[in-house]
Amino acid sequence: MKLREQILIALDSIRANLVRSIITSLIIALGIVALVGVLTSVDGIKSSINQKFSEIGANSFTIMDRQGTARFGGGNRRQKIEYTPILYREATEFKQQFKFPSLVSIYADASSASTVKFESNKTDPNVSVIGIDENYMDVAGYTIEKGRNFSISDIRLNNNFVIIGSDVALRLFRNTNAIGQNVLVGSAAYRVIGVMKEKGSSIGSGTDRMVCIPVSVAKEKYLKSRTSYSINVGVSSPDMLESAIGEATSLMRRIRKQGTRELDNFDVVKSDTLANNLIDNLRFLTIAATVIAFITLVGAAIGLLNIMLVSVTERTREIGTRKALGATPKVIMYQFLIEAILICQVGGILGIIGGILAGNAVSNAVGGGFIIPWAWMLLGVTVCFIVGVAAGFYPARKAAKLDPIESLRFE
Repeated sequence: MKLREQILIALDSIRANLVRSIITSLIIALGIVALVGVLTSVDGIKSSINQKFSEIGANSFTIMDRQGTARFGGGNRRQKIEYTPILYREATEFKQQFKFPSLVSIYADASSASTVKFESNKTDPNVSVIGIDENYMDVAGYTIEKGRNFSISDIRLNNNFVIIGSDVALRLFRNTNAIGQNVLVGSAAYRVIGVMKEKGSSIGSGTDRMVCIPVSVAKEKYLKSRTSYSINVGVSSPDMLESAIGEATSLMRRIRKQGTRELDNFDVVKSDTLANNLIDNLRFLTIAATVIAFITLVGAAIGLLNIMLVSVTERTREIGTRKALGATPKVIMYQFLIEAILICQVGGILGIIGGILAGNAVSNAVGGGFIIPWAWMLLGVTVCFIVGVAAGFYPARKAAKLDPIESLRFE
């Protein structure tokens, strides 16, 4: 019998047991939605992270402190490291003395839960306040959409100026020009000199809900004497990055008066390292999706196995008649296998469509753009084929072994 005829017979059988076939297909579809949807959304999140960090640039690194203590080595060589804050004096000294061709900026987190007010409008208490210098915007990859950046004079004169994120500007000023307006950040008054271009919050930092004030002002009004400052360094080429890190590490050790045998009591983190760490953490989502899909597909396979066994029992006389007319056990077995595979593939197609829609909804929400996951689509089809063969083999083999005479007598 030709494959086309076997497929048509299988489709007739599926239509005859439509409700059961639909339920099984939907169970399979749920498993594929979980698998394809999560894997697609993970790809979207990875794309978004890479895009955001590429805007910052792969040619930058950050010098920061690390809270707590650590121990290295063993026996008598065991060494304890105290991670002390990077003080403002040390950060400015580094900026002045670092002669490598690069751009150096100093910044510190002043607040993560502030309210910004303008007249009767105010934001929610979730605005981040960061103290920055004149180079921070360029090194961190932010763009001033309206107004201007801080100047060296603004930093030195402790001017009460502020640059606000796009969400803050929209909430406070709507269609009004924000430049030159006076706002309250907490209880302190500042004049708006710039509005940052929208970046989105896909990495989770909520950069559009951020306001920046001169680091010198933040030092006086927000930060404690033992607050730790971070140093961003940007170089013009990736080839220069390792050399810049080497010189920066050496200079920072001298500034912090570390001995030659002491280990660094600060961290140097490359921007692409942060991206890779975030992406690496996404593997847990992939594992979760695989486990959920596996459990769902096992349930679907058991359901399909039961449906096929019931189908074999209900169609015993049909099988006997076909065998009496010359159908071989091989033909009977292929017919039931094809039927099981078709049910799985219908569920797989529905699951792939649902997975693509769900995954891209997440991807679009985090700014990752639309993704066609060809690899995951192929995986979904392959998994459904395997499930169909695994669930349909025993019922198909049972049908193929039925005795035609006994089958014709079956009531």
